[in-house]
Amino acid sequence: MQGRVSSGFEAVRIAFAENFARRRELGGACCVYYRGENVVDLWGGVRNKSTGDPWQEDTMVLIWSATKGLAAMTLAVANSRGWLDYEERVCTYWPEFAQEGKGKITVRQLLAHQAGLFAFDEPVDRSVVADLDRLAVVLARQKPAWEPGTRQAYHALTLGFYEGELLRRVDPQHRSLGQFFQDEIATPLGLDFYIRLPESVPNSRLATLASAGWIAMLLGFPIRMTLASMNPHSNIYRALVTNPGAAIAQDEQRICARNLEVPSGGGVGTARAIAQAYSVFATGGRELKLRPETLQALSAPAIPSLHGFHDECLIGELPFSLGFMKPSPLFPFGNEASFGSPGAGGSVGFADPENGIGFAYVTSQMGPTLTEDPRGLALRQAAYSIIAPAS
Repeated sequence: MQGRVSSGFEAVRIAFAENFARRRELGGACCVYYRGENVVDLWGGVRNKSTGDPWQEDTMVLIWSATKGLAAMTLAVANSRGWLDYEERVCTYWPEFAQEGKGKITVRQLLAHQAGLFAFDEPVDRSVVADLDRLAVVLARQKPAWEPGTRQAYHALTLGFYEGELLRRVDPQHRSLGQFFQDEIATPLGLDFYIRLPESVPNSRLATLASAGWIAMLLGFPIRMTLASMNPHSNIYRALVTNPGAAIAQDEQRICARNLEVPSGGGVGTARAIAQAYSVFATGGRELKLRPETLQALSAPAIPSLHGFHDECLIGELPFSLGFMKPSPLFPFGNEASFGSPGAGGSVGFADPENGIGFAYVTSQMGPTLTEDPRGLALRQAAYSIIAPAS
């Protein structure tokens, strides 16, 4: 285990060490920013279970759906610049989107997983995802599964593709979401994070992901979720497993796909980069010239669909707002003003504007739980025992 913690934050280092001793950690990193200062920066273990190569200070890893939070930041930047209104209809910016009864869907509804567009009815493979113009045609002619705004269903992969095309439409330079992230967020902040991993990054900097194992996953997931995930006709199976399926974000070496944008699940980076990005959003956004109105919108409570926050894919009560997950009993991070995103296997990042916190945890050992991984929970509890004991 390597890294540093500021005086007073030793409890986080202890929790990080306990993850290896008691919670079956393989390799990972944790970073915490508090009021703009990096107070926790830890890494350790191995990045590759097969070779035993150690996790280094600059090791990056695929974070699955925790990518959604970084992708949502690009739209927040667009909102701050006046290009995108969260309350406006999507078709105002993207006229072709209005096909198949989608004309009344607002940007807010789309980003809250309330558009009924959680799966594709026509084939979508790597070649389609790689061709943004072809992908846009497929996205525009997809028919909602039900009346938009009436129900919530986790757009596991599709959300990022819709976000990407929406951003292309409002950006004066018409950049892809991954390129926009690099130009407008990663480069200005000096972040080691990519939503389109280039060939120039060597595999020696990347962690491979070790599976949690089927038995552990069967025991760790809620029984209804487990049964649904094995049914090819279920909502979650269609959203996450097929066409194109979450595996599109990985290559044959179980690392990550190159030169391919999967904004809802293909982000690769360090815990330090994720925590720093969220720190900017938690402390006023000056570095990215974010408007107070944008940050207030992100901190505000989520607005439910007509049938509430029950998610037809995840089969549970989970609030989403403007591309981020908000705290809930199933995943109680930070406080009501916080926003972020967890990823399959345990990675997580979030902003807590109330306390000025940017938090991130990443791992090479996939955990067997749906939302609350005990390793990330232990690290969050340790940090909050110091920063905000009442939270």
